[in-house]
Amino acid sequence: MSINVLNPVGDEFYMRLALEEANKAFEKDEVPVGAVLVFNERVIAKGHNLTQQLTDFTAHAEMQVFTSATEYLGHKYLDKCTLYVTLEPCVMCAGASFWTRVGKIVYGASDERRGFLRLSEKVLHPTTIVKGGVLEEECSSLMKSFFKQKRG
Repeated sequence: MSINVLNPVGDEFYMRLALEEANKAFEKDEVPVGAVLVFNERVIAKGHNLTQQLTDFTAHAEMQVFTSATEYLGHKYLDKCTLYVTLEPCVMCAGASFWTRVGKIVYGASDERRGFLRLSEKVLHPTTIVKGGVLEEECSSLMKSFFKQKRG
């Protein structure tokens, strides 16, 4: 395994942390999406979906970490940060990432129904780098388990 100088720990390490967050959402009967935001190889924010708990349809995992990270950093731009999220962001979250200018988005499972790529990658800031499919099977499996349980 080669070491990436920009991210020596690796995308899988941070995606596993995002999966831990997604499992927390699952346990709360929320759609199991988790996210972490990394700055200088350090997790500065983590979160999961809280739409049911907060009765707020905007309380997606990504929105939770954007708010937490900008507060932590003391400014609104996240251009030096990487967002790790277990599911391809929806259009709302991709739009929010545009305004934060997040440097990179790494997601696990694709979302053919509601993912931003259904429309266009242009929803993101032009400098944002995107990488999908990291631990895709694990991320997808958790989502499938949740919805299978819901359907009974």
